[in-house]
Amino acid sequence: MVDDSGLVRQLAQMALDAIGGWDVLCAESGLEALERAGAEAPEAILLDVVMPDMDGFATLAALRSKPTTARIPVILVTAKDKPADRARAESLGAAGMIAKPFAVEDLARQVATILGWELNGGSDA
Repeated sequence: MVDDSGLVRQLAQMALDAIGGWDVLCAESGLEALERAGAEAPEAILLDVVMPDMDGFATLAALRSKPTTARIPVILVTAKDKPADRARAESLGAAGMIAKPFAVEDLARQVATILGWELNGGSDA
């Protein structure tokens, strides 16, 4: 989970762990995400679009440009949920988009739907 907001990272981590049953790594910037993705090879990345220094679109383009991270599915998480933003995300190879604010209890389900994964965590999975 990549987001410059500590609260958003914490909420997403709790939801994805408790409901999805997934281990969640967090990064607070695009640059940190690039570094961690290259070193730790996550199975997927949730990426905020609006971040200082390097936004989500630039981070996604950088991930796609490196052989070690090019195939990691990336879901953009953003309040910028306009058709032009969706088209840009798709052109950069995003797996999907989740609108902010998101319902914490629905986040894991949205991720599972986009990626075709099963939920294996909490009781409502």
